[in-house]
Amino acid sequence: MCGICGFTGAVEADLPILKAMCDVMAHRGPDGEGQYIDDGIALGHRRLSLIDLEGGNQPMVRATGDHASAVTSPALMPDGAPCASPEAAAAKGDYAIVFNGEIYNYRDLRAELETEGWEFQTSSDTEVLLTGYLAWGEGVLDRLRGMFAFAIWNRASRELFCARDFFGIKPLYYTVQQGAAGPQLIFASEIKCILEHPAYERALNEDALEQYLCFQFSALDETFFKGIFKLPPAHCMTVRADGAVEMRRYWRPEYAFDEGRSREDTVEAIDAAMRESVRYHNVADVEVGSFLSSGIDSSYMAACLAKENPAIKTFTVGFAEYEGGRDEITWARELADELHIANSSKHIGEEEYWASLPRVQWHMDEPSADPSAVALYFVDQIAAEQVKAVLSGEGADEFFGGYRIYQTPFANAKLSWAPKGLLKGASKAARALGVRGANYLERASERPEDWYYTNANGVAFSPEERERLRAGKRAAGVLRPASPQELIAPAYAEVAGLDDTTRMQYVDLFFWLVGDILLKTDKMSMAHSLESRVPFLDKRVFEVSATIPTRLKANGEQTKLTLREAAERAIPKDWAQKEKLGFPVPVVNWLRQERYYDEIKAWFTGDIAAKFFDTGELVRLLDEHKAGADRSRKIWIVYMFLMWYKIYFVDQKAPEKPAA
Repeated sequence: MCGICGFTGAVEADLPILKAMCDVMAHRGPDGEGQYIDDGIALGHRRLSLIDLEGGNQPMVRATGDHASAVTSPALMPDGAPCASPEAAAAKGDYAIVFNGEIYNYRDLRAELETEGWEFQTSSDTEVLLTGYLAWGEGVLDRLRGMFAFAIWNRASRELFCARDFFGIKPLYYTVQQGAAGPQLIFASEIKCILEHPAYERALNEDALEQYLCFQFSALDETFFKGIFKLPPAHCMTVRADGAVEMRRYWRPEYAFDEGRSREDTVEAIDAAMRESVRYHNVADVEVGSFLSSGIDSSYMAACLAKENPAIKTFTVGFAEYEGGRDEITWARELADELHIANSSKHIGEEEYWASLPRVQWHMDEPSADPSAVALYFVDQIAAEQVKAVLSGEGADEFFGGYRIYQTPFANAKLSWAPKGLLKGASKAARALGVRGANYLERASERPEDWYYTNANGVAFSPEERERLRAGKRAAGVLRPASPQELIAPAYAEVAGLDDTTRMQYVDLFFWLVGDILLKTDKMSMAHSLESRVPFLDKRVFEVSATIPTRLKANGEQTKLTLREAAERAIPKDWAQKEKLGFPVPVVNWLRQERYYDEIKAWFTGDIAAKFFDTGELVRLLDEHKAGADRSRKIWIVYMFLMWYKIYFVDQKAPEKPAA
């Protein structure tokens, strides 16, 4: 795993700009750096070495004319220091690549390329990726198994080709700005790198703020920085010599339920796919560890890895106030003892949690209101002290029906006999009387696309609450922001013929998973120079999950039905059948303490808050929470935005690292 950056329209004198872009993301790659400058392109790289520790330096170049052409890293001196002298950078090659991620099947692809006559000078997956592109063009994307964001420069045509992996595990940001010689594309693994380029002038995108209030994460392709975009998952783009950008989607998830396969065969297919994926994700020239929580996902994954490597190290965090009960750490220790594997753990203290918040928001690039991002920050920290790569369980819920919200359609089916109008009227009456069940009745009267857009439903701001919060704070002439339902409508339309639960899962793939879960996974691990690998988010694992009928994924009583049965082949039944806990960050209780109430009230009544929000509404939320109502997630959404805005638009510098 690494960090990449670059820009078109470059000249040799732009090396200091490229170097500054690389330096600001040094945490992504402390093992080495490289810069490539040619007429029209600048490519930068920070390296975290995991495969071919000696030979995999980047940027990497190769000629096209001969299958046996040498591969070099022309802008690197032997000690790894950057050099832009004509002598050191003479061998420009025909193609140059910068690549962030891992291609887990690179050995298979290399063998296939060798049968076609291609020769290799390194043992790296980077060389396989570049050579695969030379051999198969954009078709190489269909053959890849891994996580990736990369850019390849074609020196002859002066075109730049960029791509991002199937599920958006690795980030890639870009902007098009006007340079001295015309349009100039600037790209990077982190937004803060783009901010180092003088062609970009930072400006807030208030459209992103509008959606953030409802989603709790940045939900648009355009980021919180005006004019800086995310390349969507499973997309590639070509930047032409004239500056034109052509983008296309190269892969789309498809479902084909195998109704004829037995339950036992389904369980067998899941287990085989997971064990194979973990085996591929264990490919490295360094030790690979694993996270281990109380949940089925990490427990199953760690047990599979232990079969590959009995000496694996696992890592867990929890919160001190839960020490007396069955928290993440006690569950993890018991399973580690059962599996005879090592486990390191840490109870996160209240003081260090709060002290870490500015640094977490700086690393995230955009505001994140997920309190568990801070927990990830600490578990990544303890893991990085012992290993350079870990396995993490993201994606299991979206693939195998793990969220409780996916059970809603089964509950709604019990009222399918009732007229929708009657249900809607009963919902309004229940809400007016303060009777429980209003949400249940309302959802039973609607389609999922009318109410479900992410796991933030019900805890983030509704569109109506957003209007109260933003009243009078929008610039004159600004159009009404889209509702969350309008934003996710195209995703629902792509799977219009499928059942409600599957459609909810599909929406989560492109919003919740990539916008919240994977973003914090990448940014928090790379904050500590640690690679986080996600075996559930493997293309082959998805293909298996997409054949499983919904009735074998979830029902009204349980989630992840057949995944749990598959996990029983590796872990005890108590763990495989355990209810989903989430990560119990004690923010709800903290926000009722006088010290935190006063601290956040100062933020909520300050100048930044007054610029964007009705501060009276903010204080009302605080007071309601202190009085006993749970407004914690809404408070956290605003608080994290205010902190992030101060860091990126007021201070414009990285916060100090919290004391260890």
